[in-house]
Amino acid sequence: MLQRINAHFINGSWRTVAVPEWFTLVNPATEEAVSCVARADAAMVNEAIAAAYHAQDAWGRLDFTERALYLQQIADYLTAHRDELAQGITDELGCPLWFSREVQVDDPIDALRNHVGFAATLQREKSWDARLRVRKEPIGVCGLITPWNYPLHQLIAKVAPALLAGCPVIVKPAEQTPRSAIILAMAAEAAGLPAGVFNLVLGCGEQIGTILCQHPDVDCISFTGSTRVGRLIQRNCADTVKKVCLELGGKSAYVIGQTKRLAEAVKLGVEDVMLNSGQTCVALTRMLVPAERYEEACALAAKVASQLTIGDPNQDESFLGPVVSQQQYQAVLQSIELGLEEGARLLCGGTERPAGHAQGYYIAPTIFADVHNEMRIAREEIFGPVLCIIPYCDEDEALRLANDSPYGLSGRVWADDDAERERLALGIRAGLIFTNGAEWHNAAPFGGFKQSGYGRELGLAGVDEFLTLKSIVTEVAHD
Repeated sequence: MLQRINAHFINGSWRTVAVPEWFTLVNPATEEAVSCVARADAAMVNEAIAAAYHAQDAWGRLDFTERALYLQQIADYLTAHRDELAQGITDELGCPLWFSREVQVDDPIDALRNHVGFAATLQREKSWDARLRVRKEPIGVCGLITPWNYPLHQLIAKVAPALLAGCPVIVKPAEQTPRSAIILAMAAEAAGLPAGVFNLVLGCGEQIGTILCQHPDVDCISFTGSTRVGRLIQRNCADTVKKVCLELGGKSAYVIGQTKRLAEAVKLGVEDVMLNSGQTCVALTRMLVPAERYEEACALAAKVASQLTIGDPNQDESFLGPVVSQQQYQAVLQSIELGLEEGARLLCGGTERPAGHAQGYYIAPTIFADVHNEMRIAREEIFGPVLCIIPYCDEDEALRLANDSPYGLSGRVWADDDAERERLALGIRAGLIFTNGAEWHNAAPFGGFKQSGYGRELGLAGVDEFLTLKSIVTEVAHD
């Protein structure tokens, strides 16, 4: 019998929908239905907005350090429920359990604890001179709409800065991955957050998102997802002129320059794309390699991909699990077929099911060579375990190809020479650049250029997105 989840957190208490519309969750590794989730109705969403609206003044008057104490308690609760969070994400998303623990859970908890530390550096007010004071005040009620690929991380990247800034929130997580959001709401309840400060509504993005975007009492929308939906959100927010923060699609370039460590550089690039079965907005899906070493790099990439283990997400040796859903599975397969039609050379992978996986939405690591920037597979976000390798003749061409994209979310450069590495890093038009083997940093402001969106998450810049400035000019008494 399917588990039924009818749980929405509004104004400090758990609520159920009286006559629910159900959304069925399917385990992507087995293709078996495992639970049904009741979608919030319009009345419930409006109640959540009203609760947040009435909570904003008292919450906004607290000091940053007072609000940080609540974040600390939420972080402690999540840490105590680490295993439950990791298993829930693996069951819903299909990523390996080790990846859920280390990246999907531990990493966002670290980001949350960073925000606790930010409180000591934030100042509500600064004096410019005897006449002028400039205050940072909460922007107001915030609607937070998050995706399924990194469910807890994206929740924390929005909830933590919004709450620290003094903004009450209405959280709308992706339908495919609700369990981490429910546990986060439990953490907010356990921390004793004042009623209305944190509200959770589960359900259809089109319905709930439209209400949040068009409601006059919502002051800010922060959305992570596709560029297509980001455009729709902009339009829906226009009439109420609310602030919109968008973290959208990516087609990130990985420029490998002159190096004696080509094998190491290529291995990093292949594994980066295949982690989370390619369902990562910052995945380095375009690998740019010097033409004179192109075939060598292609052979190295195919070898690395062939050694990656595809398997049961609950097994420690699995590097790739399935993609999240049948819809995503079909979309990725269509992109692979498109690459073949466009004339790209298939080095490994493809549309055939991986051996031993007759069930589940498994896709083998797929690498295309002989790709050029006019191909759709080089320009469109595939969101699956698919890598394109592109040759370049010199540094100028490498940067031209890297920047010849409607997106600018992230990128990576690899070079032995410091000066070359710096030129490449500065030359790529993207919001987050890694050099050589550098790893993710939770204090780095994260966001994009061009059609990858605008606004920033994480770091102090992420908190500033939820603050607005008030200038107070005072008359100075004259003797």
